[in-house]
Amino acid sequence: MSITLLLDLDDTLLENNMDTFVPGYLSAFGRHVANEVDPQQFIDALLLGTRHMTVNRRPDCTLKDVFEEKFFAKLPVDAEHFHQIAAQFYETVFPSLRSLTRPRPHAVALVEEAFRRGYRVAIATNPLFPKTAILQRLEWANLPVEKYPFELVPGYESFHFAKPDPAYFTEMLAQMGWPEGQVVMVGDDFNLDIASANRVGLATFWLSGHSPQKLPGLDNLKAPAQSGQLEDILPWLDQWLQSDSKPNYLTPAAILAILRATPAALQSLSQTTPTSLWRLRPQSDEWCFTELLCHFRDVEQEVNLPRLHKVIEEDYPFLPGQDTDPWAEQRNYIQQDGAQALHLFMRTRMKLLDILESLKPDDWQRPFRHAIFGPTHLVEMVGIIASHDRLHLRQIKNVIREVALLS
Repeated sequence: MSITLLLDLDDTLLENNMDTFVPGYLSAFGRHVANEVDPQQFIDALLLGTRHMTVNRRPDCTLKDVFEEKFFAKLPVDAEHFHQIAAQFYETVFPSLRSLTRPRPHAVALVEEAFRRGYRVAIATNPLFPKTAILQRLEWANLPVEKYPFELVPGYESFHFAKPDPAYFTEMLAQMGWPEGQVVMVGDDFNLDIASANRVGLATFWLSGHSPQKLPGLDNLKAPAQSGQLEDILPWLDQWLQSDSKPNYLTPAAILAILRATPAALQSLSQTTPTSLWRLRPQSDEWCFTELLCHFRDVEQEVNLPRLHKVIEEDYPFLPGQDTDPWAEQRNYIQQDGAQALHLFMRTRMKLLDILESLKPDDWQRPFRHAIFGPTHLVEMVGIIASHDRLHLRQIKNVIREVALLS
């Protein structure tokens, strides 16, 4: 079975007590900018921007966008000039904070064994820092990305959601192309890492500092969960994976997180994929990136949103089937504007999310009849939308990879 490990960083792979690190970080950054702005005013603006990152729900705004909107509104500095000052800080001052941290015993052994076994490994740290700060902390943990091919390392430049929002985890999986098989989140913070990952159906391992056991709180989780220390993770996996279980993405909480993560991941992928590759097909009978974005747009506008309205507004309606694949050729998707298609999809998806998040729990069981599935309920229909998202994000990731090799 394919295995994906999502590994938290601070106090998981790296001993880094945030109660000590954050004050040290703020103090050092404040001193660095003292010639430009009052240090306390700077710290207040930085903390304000950070708080807004932790509650962002908009898939069309990266965490950096959210941070800077609040930060620069409170701080009277030129943005371009401040970016230069910040870059200098992360290059020359931030490395000195390494003294506040220590490599964690067993972390390197865990990562190396995971790669040896062929696991996909990603760093699931909270993306509230620029990526350079996260890459440096990985180096402090003796896990530099130059040596260890992590599938994904987040940063505030490319992520839209932060822990404990469950959409953080679905955005990570979406950017990875929705890995097949089992996914396990490993972290030290019960609320940020364990409970939130579990809400979207992921198995979890809580670094509690105790020997492996079922601790209070774990019994209430829906997906498989265990606690223990770093050296206990792989033995537990060896035993548990014999069950051949997979993540449960079919709860309303998981579905909503997937639907919110899809436009966010598409935006990030669009920003990292050269436009010269958007209209390249891996094979003549496969869709390109632009065609897939147009498919997302039209299905959302003409199928998903109208169906949702119909099920909510009518009693036991009938929904006909709709074959949308021929639209790619009929509507000449390959010649359309992919960026504009993404914008329209994102706008429509946000309307759909607004409706879904206003529903009462009983509304998810509203019945309807479908031409293919027969009598069913709203939760199944929305679950199909989420499965459609996952299918095509996996396809997009493969298309981008294949055309990059061809170009």
